[in-house]
Amino acid sequence: MTHEHPEHKAPVTAQEWDARYDTEHIWSGNPNGALVAEASSLTPGSALDVGCGEGADAVWLAQRGWSVTGVDVSTVAVERARTAADAAGVGVRWLVQGFLDAPFIDFDLVSAQYPAIPKVGDHEVELHFAQAVKPGGLLMFVHHVMDDGPHGFDPADYVMPGDIAQYFAHAGWDFLVDEVRERRVSGGAGAHHSQDRVIVMRRPM
Repeated sequence: MTHEHPEHKAPVTAQEWDARYDTEHIWSGNPNGALVAEASSLTPGSALDVGCGEGADAVWLAQRGWSVTGVDVSTVAVERARTAADAAGVGVRWLVQGFLDAPFIDFDLVSAQYPAIPKVGDHEVELHFAQAVKPGGLLMFVHHVMDDGPHGFDPADYVMPGDIAQYFAHAGWDFLVDEVRERRVSGGAGAHHSQDRVIVMRRPM
């Protein structure tokens, strides 16, 4: 689940996401560059792909020996992801639900690539991310650096890298990466964004 082009109103409900996915493949079909850069050298374990969309990241991880769970609110997106995994000959556990609909626990890697998760309650989203990572495990959160132009939504309504960085710094997590990187993507709905903020953190033992 990622942010839309400025001319589109950002989907919110599962039905809106299904409608957004129903007409075409939205993304490039390639795994996100930040995930490839940061996870290629990791020892495979259990991984959670939050907002897995059409499944490119989850399939890439599974091909490298990870035991992957992919979660997304869109039935259409998850069916596309399932087809991609079958074509690649890998197994992924697919869940059609929101990230906050049920707790996730004890993953070695939790990856959230451009998630569109509205802020809820008193840091409820951040708490869900925290409990999803096992002690010693990694949380990777990547999002576009948003300019001041129209987006079809207010970024302040969504959990963004600044929210994640502030919460987990106070929680004592070890920041391995927190930097802005140039983004060069030629295809897919996010290709117009030129910079990403990449955060990788380790949960204390």
